[in-house]
Amino acid sequence: MISMIWLLITVALNPKLLFMGRLLFALLITANAYANEPSQERQKVLRNMLKHDCGACHGLTLQGGLGPSLLPEALADKSDALLVQTIQEGRKGTPMPPWKMLITEQESLWLIKEFFRQ
Repeated sequence: MISMIWLLITVALNPKLLFMGRLLFALLITANAYANEPSQERQKVLRNMLKHDCGACHGLTLQGGLGPSLLPEALADKSDALLVQTIQEGRKGTPMPPWKMLITEQESLWLIKEFFRQ
Protein backbone atom coordinates (compact mmCIF):
# COMPACT_ATOMS: atom_id res chain seq x y z
CA MET A 1 0.00 0.00 0.00
CA ILE A 2 2.85 2.40 0.83
CA SER A 3 4.35 1.83 -2.63
CA MET A 4 1.01 2.69 -4.25
CA ILE A 5 0.82 5.93 -2.27
CA TRP A 6 4.42 6.76 -3.18
CA LEU A 7 3.64 6.09 -6.86
CA LEU A 8 0.57 8.36 -6.72
CA ILE A 9 2.58 11.19 -5.10
CA THR A 10 5.39 10.83 -7.64
CA VAL A 11 2.96 10.92 -10.55
CA ALA A 12 1.04 13.87 -9.07
CA LEU A 13 4.25 15.92 -8.75
CA ASN A 14 5.25 15.38 -12.38
CA PRO A 15 3.03 17.45 -14.73
CA LYS A 16 3.88 15.16 -17.66
CA LEU A 17 2.48 12.21 -15.77
CA LEU A 18 -0.61 13.94 -14.36
CA PHE A 19 -2.99 12.26 -16.82
CA MET A 20 -1.52 8.85 -16.00
CA GLY A 21 -1.92 9.61 -12.30
CA ARG A 22 -5.57 10.45 -12.73
CA LEU A 23 -6.10 7.28 -14.74
CA LEU A 24 -4.32 5.18 -12.11
CA PHE A 25 -6.41 6.77 -9.35
CA ALA A 26 -9.64 6.03 -11.23
CA LEU A 27 -8.59 2.40 -11.72
CA LEU A 28 -7.76 2.00 -8.03
CA ILE A 29 -11.14 3.41 -6.97
CA THR A 30 -12.96 1.12 -9.41
CA ALA A 31 -11.01 -1.93 -8.26
CA ASN A 32 -11.80 -1.12 -4.63
CA ALA A 33 -15.53 -0.89 -5.39
CA TYR A 34 -15.52 -4.33 -7.01
CA ALA A 35 -13.36 -5.80 -4.24
CA ASN A 36 -16.09 -4.95 -1.72
CA GLU A 37 -18.71 -7.00 -3.53
CA PRO A 38 -19.19 -10.49 -2.05
CA SER A 39 -18.07 -13.48 -4.11
CA GLN A 40 -20.73 -15.24 -6.19
CA GLU A 41 -20.82 -18.08 -3.67
CA ARG A 42 -21.25 -15.68 -0.74
CA GLN A 43 -23.97 -13.79 -2.63
CA LYS A 44 -25.88 -17.06 -2.93
CA VAL A 45 -25.56 -17.61 0.84
CA LEU A 46 -26.69 -14.04 1.56
CA ARG A 47 -29.73 -14.38 -0.74
CA ASN A 48 -30.65 -17.61 1.05
CA MET A 49 -30.29 -15.91 4.45
CA LEU A 50 -32.46 -13.02 3.28
CA LYS A 51 -35.17 -15.34 2.01
CA HIS A 52 -35.25 -17.75 4.93
CA ASP A 53 -33.84 -15.98 7.99
CA CYS A 54 -35.13 -12.46 7.31
CA GLY A 55 -38.25 -13.87 5.67
CA ALA A 56 -39.15 -15.79 8.84
CA CYS A 57 -40.04 -12.49 10.53
CA HIS A 58 -40.46 -10.04 7.66
CA GLY A 59 -42.56 -12.43 5.54
CA LEU A 60 -41.36 -14.72 2.76
CA THR A 61 -42.14 -11.99 0.25
CA LEU A 62 -40.63 -9.37 2.64
CA GLN A 63 -43.95 -7.51 2.74
CA GLY A 64 -44.03 -7.65 6.52
CA GLY A 65 -45.08 -10.04 9.25
CA LEU A 66 -43.72 -10.02 12.78
CA GLY A 67 -41.23 -7.44 11.48
CA PRO A 68 -41.98 -4.52 9.13
CA SER A 69 -41.96 -4.65 5.35
CA LEU A 70 -38.53 -4.70 3.69
CA LEU A 71 -39.82 -3.67 0.28
CA PRO A 72 -37.94 -0.77 -1.34
CA GLU A 73 -40.88 1.64 -1.01
CA ALA A 74 -41.17 0.90 2.72
CA LEU A 75 -37.46 1.61 3.24
CA ALA A 76 -37.17 4.62 0.93
CA ASP A 77 -36.95 7.11 3.80
CA LYS A 78 -34.36 5.05 5.72
CA SER A 79 -30.67 5.79 5.15
CA ASP A 80 -28.24 3.03 4.20
CA ALA A 81 -26.34 3.76 7.42
CA LEU A 82 -29.47 3.20 9.54
CA LEU A 83 -30.25 -0.05 7.73
CA VAL A 84 -26.68 -1.33 8.11
CA GLN A 85 -26.77 -0.46 11.82
CA THR A 86 -30.11 -2.24 12.21
CA ILE A 87 -28.84 -5.38 10.48
CA GLN A 88 -25.56 -5.38 12.40
CA GLU A 89 -26.83 -4.41 15.87
CA GLY A 90 -30.48 -5.47 15.82
CA ARG A 91 -33.22 -3.34 17.41
CA LYS A 92 -33.42 -3.28 21.18
CA GLY A 93 -36.88 -3.89 22.54
CA THR A 94 -37.90 -5.79 19.40
CA PRO A 95 -37.39 -9.36 18.16
CA MET A 96 -34.82 -8.07 15.59
CA PRO A 97 -31.51 -9.74 16.53
CA PRO A 98 -28.02 -8.51 15.66
CA TRP A 99 -26.53 -10.26 12.62
CA LYS A 100 -22.96 -8.95 12.91
CA MET A 101 -21.66 -12.41 13.82
CA LEU A 102 -22.87 -13.76 10.47
CA ILE A 103 -22.86 -10.78 8.09
CA THR A 104 -20.22 -8.08 7.67
CA GLU A 105 -21.07 -4.41 7.27
CA GLN A 106 -20.02 -4.63 3.59
CA GLU A 107 -22.34 -7.60 3.08
CA SER A 108 -25.16 -5.72 4.81
CA LEU A 109 -24.62 -2.80 2.46
CA TRP A 110 -24.55 -5.16 -0.54
CA LEU A 111 -27.90 -6.66 0.54
CA ILE A 112 -29.39 -3.19 0.95
CA LYS A 113 -28.24 -2.01 -2.48
CA GLU A 114 -29.12 -5.30 -4.17
CA PHE A 115 -32.60 -5.85 -2.72
CA PHE A 116 -33.89 -2.77 -0.93
CA ARG A 117 -32.86 0.04 -3.29
CA GLN A 118 -34.30 -1.19 -6.58
